[in-house]
Amino acid sequence: MPIQYNQEGGEVRLMGASKKHGDCWLSATRDGEFRRRILPHLFERFYRADQSRTSGNTGLGLAISKAIVEAHGGTIEVASQPDAGTTFTVRLPLT
Repeated sequence: MPIQYNQEGGEVRLMGASKKHGDCWLSATRDGEFRRRILPHLFERFYRADQSRTSGNTGLGLAISKAIVEAHGGTIEVASQPDAGTTFTVRLPLT
């Protein structure tokens, strides 16, 4: 599946999974950062960071991901830094 909304030639990498304090932690990174003003909205339904995009997508991917993680009692967070990329961290309880 092609990666959308990343810089040209960018990658998405699963950085690892670990068990800590009865939870499973997953971490994935992508090249490129999100502007600071966008971060609070990334998990909102129908949010599109760039209104000029005409890809036909609806802005539901991260909202659905968050709903699934939360339905299982977990959390999902994002951190983005210039020149360091963006990291998504998922915590899911193992019980």
